[in-house]
Amino acid sequence: MSVIAALAVAVSGLHGVVMRGPTQPVCRVGIPCSAPAVGAVLVFSHAGRAVARVRVGSGGRYSVRLGPGTYTVRQPGAVTIGTGLRPAAVRVVRGLSRRVDFSIDTGIR
Repeated sequence: MSVIAALAVAVSGLHGVVMRGPTQPVCRVGIPCSAPAVGAVLVFSHAGRAVARVRVGSGGRYSVRLGPGTYTVRQPGAVTIGTGLRPAAVRVVRGLSRRVDFSIDTGIR
């Protein structure tokens, strides 16, 4: 195995999409009621210590490298409205970049 291939196997983390919603008080069939959370910030903590921070990019996409383990996820300084950020905890597997999508409840009802 080449050095580059060995490094690629050792990389672990998460990637996916962050959506926010509902975006309007009444959701209708056929009309999107959520939107990408462009610009939102996610903080990943392990053992009570913040270890990574990532800003959500275009289309709501994010990507973060993390070591193996279980992390809590939150938005810094965000006041929890509705059910907040979901999921609130994620597991990272060694050598795997796993897809985990997040949703932010805007509290609009």
